[in-house]
Amino acid sequence: MYYMFGMGISLYLRSLPFPRRSSVTAQKRACNTATCVTHRLADFLSRSGGMGNSNFVPTNVGAKAFGRRRRSIAISSRMQCLQVDSVQRWMEDLRHMTEVECMCVLQAKPIEVEDDSQQAELIVSTGARPGAAAGEHVARNNLQTLLRRALVVSTELGKMFQRLEKGRWQRVHSTAVRANCHVRSLVHEYSAARSTPADMQKFEMSLLEKCMELTNITESCLHTEDEFFLKSMRDAIHEILTDVSDSFSNMIDMALANEIQVLIKQIESSDNVHTIGSAISNLLSLTQDGPQLCSIIAKEGAVVSLFKICRQDRFKGLYAHALRTVASICCVEEGIMQLDKVDGILCLADILTDDGSTEAARAEAAAVVAQITSPHHTSTQHLASFLESMHDIVTALINLCESASCGEVFLLASAALANITFFDSMACEILLQLNAIHILLQACKDRQRVDTPYSKDQVVTILANLSVLEQCASEVLQEQGVERLLLLLGERPSSSSPSEGAACERVQQKAAVTLARLSRDGEVAQTAIQLKAVPRLIELCRSPTERNNSDSVLVACLAALRRLASGCPDSIEAADHQQLIKPRLVDSFLLCSNMEESFV
Repeated sequence: MYYMFGMGISLYLRSLPFPRRSSVTAQKRACNTATCVTHRLADFLSRSGGMGNSNFVPTNVGAKAFGRRRRSIAISSRMQCLQVDSVQRWMEDLRHMTEVECMCVLQAKPIEVEDDSQQAELIVSTGARPGAAAGEHVARNNLQTLLRRALVVSTELGKMFQRLEKGRWQRVHSTAVRANCHVRSLVHEYSAARSTPADMQKFEMSLLEKCMELTNITESCLHTEDEFFLKSMRDAIHEILTDVSDSFSNMIDMALANEIQVLIKQIESSDNVHTIGSAISNLLSLTQDGPQLCSIIAKEGAVVSLFKICRQDRFKGLYAHALRTVASICCVEEGIMQLDKVDGILCLADILTDDGSTEAARAEAAAVVAQITSPHHTSTQHLASFLESMHDIVTALINLCESASCGEVFLLASAALANITFFDSMACEILLQLNAIHILLQACKDRQRVDTPYSKDQVVTILANLSVLEQCASEVLQEQGVERLLLLLGERPSSSSPSEGAACERVQQKAAVTLARLSRDGEVAQTAIQLKAVPRLIELCRSPTERNNSDSVLVACLAALRRLASGCPDSIEAADHQQLIKPRLVDSFLLCSNMEESFV
């Protein structure tokens, strides 16, 4: 059973890529005499040189190593066994007689000879690299190295949990030795490169003591076979191991926060556009490593610093870059709270309504609006200040949809509008006044703006929310919106991508919902029947492949069919009426969803 541990790094360390190093296997004549074994050890150390490496190369000596062979065998083979066992006994005794730290050094020596570029990763100080261009990336490199080294430690601790459950005491101890060496190396290198805060130094000292305690207690389990003793020690080791993993997580969180503060200070203290842009790029890259790291970045005040940049005209060229980073940070509640504290919504409104802002800056501002208005967020406190600027923001967003030069800009602006229409009906009324239906349906005809199912998903979401209003039906008819809805009912993915398939399902479902709502108007219902909407809806109900086996699409199509049938009963044939209209909705749903089920 694999144990998850350490809340601080459990969410993002596992997702980081860690390069595997190739190993060199020496093929030699097998000989187990003491002299040859000694020579092989000497040859191993001489070829290893003095190189240190963050990856330990474990030695697999097999299940019968260290004197575990049976001794009750025939005398004819006893001499040969004694010869082997003497060497193995010597190796076992040597292990227990040697200091743990010395054994760590020996195990850390790699067999392979690597290039200088592949030497062990070190956490370097800011002054360790000459040149301003290289120094700008030191903080980012330190963070990545820190995360990779932390992943190694977390992997070793995870192996210990597994091996402890299986009672493999030899491997538990060897893993504890490796983890101890990794932790000591990481702490030493980081402390040498950075001036660590006092509270972090306390964590480091406590962690090192716990790691040594873990190593000593696992070593004590190697010299006994008392089951009662081992069982009691297993519980004690499990408790210490959990404590070590928690302490390590806290230390890594503090180290990450310390490195992030370096990037934030670069943003706040520098007047150089290139330096600030490089620091923002590093922050943006870090936000891609998971929500846990985004939470740390938000808590360290990155959102505040980025909005300071967005309020200074001399940094207009950095607006888009800074806002993209803000949007990434606001995937967590801490980021949204920081945005609300600095009146970030007012700043977003200013950028969106400023004719002097570039399209890229306005698009990224729209991305932030889409992020903070997402229905997935549980906190809605920030939306109170959003309502004050909603009219200006909605106006700017629909204008951006109309003037968008590419599909990405349209997608960001329409996604923001789609989210806004969910939480306030006043936004729908504003959009109708701004002729939004005309703008959106015209955009659907432009392949340069609406070129993916994701963009169509946003458009049909807005139309579905607008269709709740009575005055929407006449505008949809005027803009030939029913024809567009029928085209959206036929949306199919162009690739095997699961995300694209899910987007197409949402498009079909929302198109059917929009059609059902608009069909309250008799003129819309007649137009839909004339345009052959009924056969398409029946096809979606009866053919699971047409709706990609989506139950939500099935329910929406059944609702649309029943709405059309209530206004025009003659539009549906008797057999279809008997199966899809007359029964209860749940019965029709079960009938259609089980059409291709096999009972063989």
